[in-house]
Amino acid sequence: MARIVYAGDSTVTFNKIATYPQMGLSQGLLLYLKDDVVMRSFAINGRSTKSFIDQGRLQQVDDYLEKDDFLFIQFGHNDEKQSDAARYAEAFTDYKDNLKKFIAVARKHEARPVLLTSIARRMFDVDGTFLPGSHGDYPEAVRQVAKEENVPCIDMTALTENYLSAVGDFASRALYVFPKDNTHLVMQGAMVYAGFLADGLRELGHPYVDLLVARDARTVDEDGQLSADPYMPLGKIGKLETISDNIDAAFVDETED
Repeated sequence: MARIVYAGDSTVTFNKIATYPQMGLSQGLLLYLKDDVVMRSFAINGRSTKSFIDQGRLQQVDDYLEKDDFLFIQFGHNDEKQSDAARYAEAFTDYKDNLKKFIAVARKHEARPVLLTSIARRMFDVDGTFLPGSHGDYPEAVRQVAKEENVPCIDMTALTENYLSAVGDFASRALYVFPKDNTHLVMQGAMVYAGFLADGLRELGHPYVDLLVARDARTVDEDGQLSADPYMPLGKIGKLETISDNIDAAFVDETED
C-alpha cells in the first residue's frame, strides 16, 4: 500500500465545511489516485516552511513517515511575507535551507521527497492580461534545491501561470475563491490544478506514475455498467466499484493565506 504525505499551506490543505468553498490540492489529488493509495495531508492554512517547522509540524511528519512513503513539499505563499517575522524565510537562504530539512526527514526514513513550486495567484491587469511572477524568487529557489539535492520537482508555478494566461481573466474566476481572493482554490480549481500535479507525476515515471489511475479511468454503476465519460456527468451518477478510506486529514480551521 503506497502512502503520500503532503506538507504545505492553505493552497494544499484538506478543508472541512467551515472553510467551504475553499479546497486544496490534497483534496483534488484524490480524484487521480488509485484506491489503494493512502494520502495524509499535514498541510495547514497560513504556514510557511519556517512556521511549519517552528510549530513542530515537521516533527509530526517525521513521526508519521515510513520507508517508501512519498513526501510532497509545497510552500512559498507565506514564506514571502517580509512583514511577518514568524513566517518570513528569504528565498535563497532560509527558504532553501528549510526545504532541505524536509528532504532530510524524508531521506531519514528512506521515503521519497517531491518538491512542488507554488500555484500561481490569479492576477490580471485592467486589460485582462495575466501578470506572472507573483511569487518572485521562491519558485526558482525550489528549482535550485531540487537540482542541488537531486530531488524530483513539479513546477506548479509554471504550469498554473501558463494555464491562467491561456484561459484568461473571466474563465479563471471559476477556479478561485473569487471575488473574495485570488489565491485559494474552489473545487474546480483544486481538480484542474491537481490534474497538472498528476501529469507531473506521470512524467516522473515509476514509481510515481504507479500512484495514479489512468486518465481514462471510469466509475462503475451498481449494475456493473460503465458510467458517463470521466469529468462529464450526463444525468448518471456513477459510484466507484470499491471505495477505500484513503483520507486521514490533519485539519485546523484557520483563515490565514
